[in-house]
Amino acid sequence: MEKSWRTIFFSCALLLSLCVPSSFAQTCRGHTFSSNQVFIACTDLPVLSSFLYWNYHPSNLTADIAFRKTGASTNTWVAWALNPGGQRMIGSQAILAFHNSSGVPIAYTTPITSLSPSMQPGDLSFQVSNLKAEYSNGDMIFFATLHLTSSMISTNQVWQEGTMRGTSFNPHAMDSANRASVGIITFENGATVAGSIRTSRKKNVHGILNAVSWGVLMPTGVMIARYLKVLKVANPAWFYLHAACQSSAYIIGVAGWGTGLKLGSDSPGIKYTKHRNIGITLFCFATLQVFALLLRPKPNHKYRLYWNIYHHSIGYATIILSITNIYEGFDILDPEKKWKKIYTGIIIFIGAAAALLEVITWIIVLRGKKAVTSNKHVNGSA
Repeated sequence: MEKSWRTIFFSCALLLSLCVPSSFAQTCRGHTFSSNQVFIACTDLPVLSSFLYWNYHPSNLTADIAFRKTGASTNTWVAWALNPGGQRMIGSQAILAFHNSSGVPIAYTTPITSLSPSMQPGDLSFQVSNLKAEYSNGDMIFFATLHLTSSMISTNQVWQEGTMRGTSFNPHAMDSANRASVGIITFENGATVAGSIRTSRKKNVHGILNAVSWGVLMPTGVMIARYLKVLKVANPAWFYLHAACQSSAYIIGVAGWGTGLKLGSDSPGIKYTKHRNIGITLFCFATLQVFALLLRPKPNHKYRLYWNIYHHSIGYATIILSITNIYEGFDILDPEKKWKKIYTGIIIFIGAAAALLEVITWIIVLRGKKAVTSNKHVNGSA
């Protein structure tokens, strides 16, 4: 009986844990400002627990805005910016809010002109008036009136948060949420778009190309070479299949590498050092393998043993680095979990197939050696 009650209690607790967050999750709708100011348009920004409110006045191209960050502390700085030049930090026309040395929330404008901005007050490319900040119950809020130009009615927006050390501003983190805090805002129709559709498409293309080339075709090509060449009936077909598979992997991989370079050039403020360095190493290793194919000595050549050592070492190192870097890419892109699970399933399948084929290969090799030994004994007895 006690066990049944425990089961019921646990089930209810689990149900509540699933329901409560969705029921009480904060949204921009329904929030009441201390000044009782009302905004017609608002949006829940997708990351960093932030919200944007605005009233747009087309007659004079102005917008009254309020930016609200929840869960902020007294040593947190928050910023929201427009950047007509792109979805990046450099060029952002920002409004910054924080607590000054007296513990009073203040806000001012600051243009971002470098990757290490001073965050000091400065004029923006457009006028900002009625700027003020307030802090209450963990909400850091600032209000402003933006005097826009016609080209800024629909433009890029960027927002960030960080911590303070005394009166100094610490750089913001580089977590996935901080990297995703960009979007597009259209003041006129009250619309926002999270992130860049074009950039997201490039990232997806980059990920797919590299997963298919380095992560699937490359290990498949190695398996073809290792397990088919022991079959006499597969000679020399295994070599052409191996070369075709690896060449295809290299061509697709170079395309994926190129999209990665393009993404890097389009995002100068964002660096994934480990992912980039592994990618460069992979490209170099794969290029060396292409040259190895062109310089492949004949089977009975005196340097063939050294070539085999070189070719196999670089090949297996490439596969290990490939799989490692693909998982690095998953952590960066942060896609739906199912894609990471699907790729993991593919790797498990390839690994299981390789293990099975390894056993079969050794059986064939040992039987072949046994047959050769038996023939020698027979011939010797004769």
